[in-house]
Amino acid sequence: MTVVVGLHLGSDSARALALGPDGEIVARAYAPYPGAVGWPAGHADPAGWLSGVTTALEAILADLPADRPCVAISLGGQSPTTVPANGGLAVTYRHPAGATGTPAEQHAAQLSVLTEESGGDIEPLQVYDWLSTRIGADPVQSRWPGDPDLPGYGPVVTTGRPIGHTDGSHGLPAGIPLVAGAQDAYLAFWAGALDRPGRGMDPGGRTGGMAVVVSEGVRVPGMYTQTSALSGLDILGGPVSGHGLMLEWLRTITGCGIPELIDLAATVPPGADGVLVLPYLEGARAPRWNRQLRAEIVGLGSDAGRPQLARAVLEATAYGLAHVAEGLAAGGVTLTTLVTAGNPARSPLWNLIKASVLEVPVEVPEECDLAAYGAALSAGAGAGWWPGPGGTGAHQWPRPEITVVDPEPQPAYREGYQQFLELGAASEARK
Repeated sequence: MTVVVGLHLGSDSARALALGPDGEIVARAYAPYPGAVGWPAGHADPAGWLSGVTTALEAILADLPADRPCVAISLGGQSPTTVPANGGLAVTYRHPAGATGTPAEQHAAQLSVLTEESGGDIEPLQVYDWLSTRIGADPVQSRWPGDPDLPGYGPVVTTGRPIGHTDGSHGLPAGIPLVAGAQDAYLAFWAGALDRPGRGMDPGGRTGGMAVVVSEGVRVPGMYTQTSALSGLDILGGPVSGHGLMLEWLRTITGCGIPELIDLAATVPPGADGVLVLPYLEGARAPRWNRQLRAEIVGLGSDAGRPQLARAVLEATAYGLAHVAEGLAAGGVTLTTLVTAGNPARSPLWNLIKASVLEVPVEVPEECDLAAYGAALSAGAGAGWWPGPGGTGAHQWPRPEITVVDPEPQPAYREGYQQFLELGAASEARK
């Protein structure tokens, strides 16, 4: 029996999954990016990404059983991020260029930055397309069905379609088919089975966000729209600004590891003893779309410490999701279930807080890296195992097993959310 491999180019590491036709995860591998600590803000050295990606792929292919060869590989990941094909630093999604625009507008703004920095014309590629070319793929523009083309980024190939073969470089065997991928959030939505109106997802990671399935054609002002993996459905929502990033910041200033911070948060009751956080370390995205805002902490007293701060950060991320959900609800879009993903989904406490603040059940997948799982779905489509995205009206793909976390609504959360809205509005008024 064969397998396919999906790789997620995450913020801090490359993560690969080997998937069988029945959805079984056969192997996993990950690798960090050498030199990433020294990258300039909003930029990255593509060579570091390439090292992490090829190390993870080499490891997972070596770990496969001899009777389970790989028949396709697909890469996806962080977006919008633009790499100059002719060399130089990349501009990442964390760069302020175009940050309040659509993903296509961000790519256009990133291209302008790269053109100015290089002093001449460049050939841009999406990051996962550039990485695919380094191991043998054609220089193409991998695009999710329905997404607008990116002028200058190469010929368009739909997610799940073949784009070449490994060429034997970087320690990888030659001849494995390579398949067009997509940005990480799209892949996570696919793997999380967002297959009917009302189902939503927080893809997690350093930022996070809220996306909810709607019938095709439904629109809400101020919210991104993408085509679902299923025909007849769309997905509406937007990214927020600093879920995992807030915990990383708190880890840096306290010296506590993230697991320790989450354990400390569990010792504090809902409401964080009156401490509340605005998680806007890099500005606010949906639904405020204000890059000038910054994080704030209120309610500190002499008895507040790391436990209260940790709890307030977890609660603030749930309030940010609720703010997006409220904007969607104002446009007639109701959230009925939330799927969580990424490293935040590994915390039972964090999942419970999100369920209780949003007052909906939360589904937690057994495999939390849904972007890597979705990349494997793309590889499987390229291998002919199942349809690509947009090719069917019924969910025909495997998905990870789930557990369900039921909400435990609390008055403290309702009060905290209202304070969160008021604090954010006051912050905007000062800018």
